[in-house]
Amino acid sequence: MGKTTLALDIADSVPSVYLDLESPDDRAKLADPKLYLSRYEDRLVVLDEMHRMPELFQTLRGMIDSGRRRGRRTGRFLILGSAPMERLLGRIAYIEIGPFHVQETHSRDPKTDRLWLRGGFPDSFLAKDDRTSLLWRRDLIQSYLDGARVPAETLERLWTMLAHNQGGLLNASHLAVALMTSPQSVTRYIDLLSDLLLVRRLPPYLTNAGKRLVKSPKVYVRDSGIVHALLGIPDHNTLAGHPVVGMSWEGMVIESLLAAAPGPTLASFYRTSAGAEIDLVLEIPGKGLWAIEVKRGLTPKLQRGYHQACEDLKPDHRFVVYSGSERYKLGTKVEAIGLHEMAKVLAKL
Repeated sequence: MGKTTLALDIADSVPSVYLDLESPDDRAKLADPKLYLSRYEDRLVVLDEMHRMPELFQTLRGMIDSGRRRGRRTGRFLILGSAPMERLLGRIAYIEIGPFHVQETHSRDPKTDRLWLRGGFPDSFLAKDDRTSLLWRRDLIQSYLDGARVPAETLERLWTMLAHNQGGLLNASHLAVALMTSPQSVTRYIDLLSDLLLVRRLPPYLTNAGKRLVKSPKVYVRDSGIVHALLGIPDHNTLAGHPVVGMSWEGMVIESLLAAAPGPTLASFYRTSAGAEIDLVLEIPGKGLWAIEVKRGLTPKLQRGYHQACEDLKPDHRFVVYSGSERYKLGTKVEAIGLHEMAKVLAKL
């Protein structure tokens, strides 16, 4: 998700060599990979679509180990793609690259609406109009379905069901009945969508508070533009009247905040059988527990369940993220804050 754009940005900013392994010409350059790559020991080598040449891992492992013995420990290779990296165990760091989020688009109100409708994939967000953006997203969905090693029709139906139930609790048995398959298959398909960074399973916050807690994860289709493409929502007017509108907004907010939060942050939600609930709980090392509620609209009102949940967890910080931009107090302990400002707060930690 956005990986090639990152690679090209890096290639423009540091001495580097970029190889697209989807290209036959670039694959031909690596007929003798050690000979070719040894010429560029002083540069960053970007290997895009690495899954096309998994045999390269053996060469890379030897070159990395050799470089380490000479004091060159980091910054030699940037590997992009879906190839399994276990062959480089102990020699690799992982960076998750998602679509644009609110800080990257410098989005205030008008652009935030565009980011919400179209999602953050660059070609979708930057399209000349909403129709072109939607067509691009539909093609993207089809390309994922064509490339999956599972039944495409079943995967599309599951993906669409998850979009309809955006932010709902995962019930694999219920989904399996609707898809006429097994719960194990549903779990495997969701694993696939999660591995592709297309779906997020937000785990419940589990605590020894003596409460009956909801223990199933919530499931979000991560990019709001993909949600809308799966549901056939072409524009803001249609979105405003669609049942998914609130949860679509919530999912976009959660993705933006998690992209802005410090790397070690643990994210979850809190819900009890009695109705106490917090949409997003962040455990930020050294910064305490953050309770974040998401409300679409310009006059956010907190329900009793949020206050009860805060009594249970006693978080260090309490916010409600809403559709406006003004920051103000909602009572003595809770602040109302816009999405852009909340992302800035987290990014500065």
